[in-house]
Formats: sequence, C-alpha cells, structure tokens
Amino acid sequence: MATWFILALVLALAVLAIILYNALVKKRQMVEEGWSGIDVQLKRRANLIPNLVETVKGYASHEQDTLNEVTELRAKVSGMTGDDVAGRAKVEGALSQALGRLFAVAEAYPDLKASQNFSDLHQSLDEIEDAIQMARRYYNGAVRALNVAVESFPSNLIANQFKFEKAEYFEIDDEADRAVPKVSF
Repeated sequence: MATWFILALVLALAVLAIILYNALVKKRQMVEEGWSGIDVQLKRRANLIPNLVETVKGYASHEQDTLNEVTELRAKVSGMTGDDVAGRAKVEGALSQALGRLFAVAEAYPDLKASQNFSDLHQSLDEIEDAIQMARRYYNGAVRALNVAVESFPSNLIANQFKFEKAEYFEIDDEADRAVPKVSF
C-alpha cells in the first residue's frame, strides 16, 4: 500500500513539474513574440525616417544638426541586435526625442507643414508610434508574466533547474523622456 502511495506521489510531482515547465516555455515564447512585435514596429519607423529627413531637408537646410542627429541615431538603431533590450530602449528613446525636435523644426516652416508628402509621413509615423506603444505593452506584460513565474514557488524550482531567466522590460530610463512637454501660448 505504501509503495502505491509513494508511486502516486512521485507521478503527481512529475506531472506537476511537466506542467510548470511547459508554462515557463509558453511564457518565454510570449516574451520572444512580444520582442518580435516591437522589433517589427521599430524597423518600420527606422525605414520611414530617411523619407522624413529628405522631405524636411528640402525645406530646412539650415537645420542640419537636427537632421544629422536623427540620421545618426537611426543608423545606430539599425546596427543594434535584439539581445540588449535596455540599450535598445535607451537609443530608441533618444531617437524619439530627436524626431520630436525634427517635428518642432517643421513647425517653423508653414510650406513644409502644408506639404502632402510631409503630412503623410507624419501621419505614418504617428501610427507607427502608436503600434510601438501597443507592442511595448504586450512585451512588458509577457515579461511580467515570465518574471513572476521564474520567481514564484513552485515554478521557480523548475525555472532554476532548467535555466529560465528573468527578462528585461522595455522601458525609458531617462526621466526627461517621461516628462510632459511644456507648451506655452
């Protein structure tokens, strides 16, 4: 009788370990899927930037510093791998700030603002920024689920045994990026 009980207990523990392992695998895959979604949107934005820079360049040739900064940051982003989430988030934040300055420059040129090409590019960039925000939310939610599972008992026992690690959030480190912009009339 005791042998059957021990055998049933071992079998129950094995089934529990398999269930926990599969749940961890699923969560890790969701993190990878989330990162892929962010990466796709960031590439769409990076591909739009040269057209935007060229459009602005025709109207605002003396704003070369802003144009160069946007171009340099785009090149830096294009050369980064997806492994360094924190580094990528930092550079992407700087690129977002530079794009904001580029649009501020555009405000000074009524002909540029009225240009249909610029308007279309601006609208496309707004749509991409919204998609990036949604992708970041999904990714960070998947990261949260994985990190909770990696740290919670009893799944942490399986996570430690099979080398599941916490993932990094895709977040803005610079407080200036989070600040609400000042608007004065």
